Amino acid sequence: MTVYPLNGVIRPYAWGSRTAIAELQGRPAPTEGPEAELWLGAHPGDPSTVPGPDGPVQLTDLIAGDPHGQLGDPVTARFGERLPYLMKVLAAAAPLSLQAHPDADYAKIAFARQEADPDAPKNYTDAHHKPEMLVALTPFEALCGFRPPAVAAAVIAAFGVPRLDPVVTTLRAGDLSEAVRLLLTWPSDDRKALIDDVVTAASGFADDHEHGDSFRLARKLAEHYPGDPGVLVALLLNLVRLAPGEAIWMPAGNLHAYLNGLGVELMAASDNVLRGGLTPKRVDVDELLAVLRFEVLDDPLLHGTELEPGVTSWRVPVPDFELYRIELAANRPPLRLPGSGPRILLGAAGDIHVGEDHGIPVTLSPGTAAYAPATAGTLTAAGAGTLFIAAVPT
Repeated sequence: MTVYPLNGVIRPYAWGSRTAIAELQGRPAPTEGPEAELWLGAHPGDPSTVPGPDGPVQLTDLIAGDPHGQLGDPVTARFGERLPYLMKVLAAAAPLSLQAHPDADYAKIAFARQEADPDAPKNYTDAHHKPEMLVALTPFEALCGFRPPAVAAAVIAAFGVPRLDPVVTTLRAGDLSEAVRLLLTWPSDDRKALIDDVVTAASGFADDHEHGDSFRLARKLAEHYPGDPGVLVALLLNLVRLAPGEAIWMPAGNLHAYLNGLGVELMAASDNVLRGGLTPKRVDVDELLAVLRFEVLDDPLLHGTELEPGVTSWRVPVPDFELYRIELAANRPPLRLPGSGPRILLGAAGDIHVGEDHGIPVTLSPGTAAYAPATAGTLTAAGAGTLFIAAVPT
């Protein structure tokens, strides 16, 4: 077998949708809880499985048994004996935590420092970075990167809450770092009252106010996370609304949060997350400030490149992954697929048959996936629908 059906693991985080992934896969919605993320890859936290002669085989074990054959020499030379990316289908019904991820150099140093000190806070799970991108499958809302501090100052000032004057002054001076620090270290005994005052103020404005989007966002976030200063930190970020097929890119140090929608996410294979609010979990303010990049992100969108009709590529400035989207029409002849090395293929619409001349084709319907090792060589696809391919850049 040169292309394997790939069975992922669904994670039931509380913010997940109870219907979106099930609807994508054409099955009844679960009754026991939400389905937040479908993991497709070889991350040790929840590795996917492929069929084996004696039952399902974890992709981690398949790779460990023949790393050079599964990954190819270029990938093992650069990343070692591991698949360097993780693909997910993400279904958010409620806001996720504000978060950022370290760059590769910092992650390596910070993880080593943490492992050497048994009393150190456990902020890191591994020594790798976690840049990520997301392509929307449905209308999708997210917070991504800092907007100009003058704009954020105008929004915070518009609430008319005098206690926030120091934050407004700091933002008007262009100091995003100090503004974030002020909010995340706000006295704990005043946080609920502060957010209540902000929500009350936001509720007093008409929907067509120039800052109406920010006022509605503050009310929405406070419903989920009352008394969390992340409600105000979120207002320092770009609110991005993606149409299906549009993408965003979240490099190291980028503060971001997903709000709602269904999308295909591709990232480096790491689980290093530093949180900045909108969460019941611990927020390490000093470590977060050390990782964040306090730069204005003028254009949060990641623009794809059409390689040929029906083939779009999203290249990102890291060596771990790239993403392709293939759109096939019923009358189109079999298409030679881009990418090489270890690839994960995800059906998003229709039915597409993926295979190789000497291999057994795998049919991908929406929400189903396949894995092709480096030895699979060139793949072709036929049928009608939409397919995403995760690969390592060559």
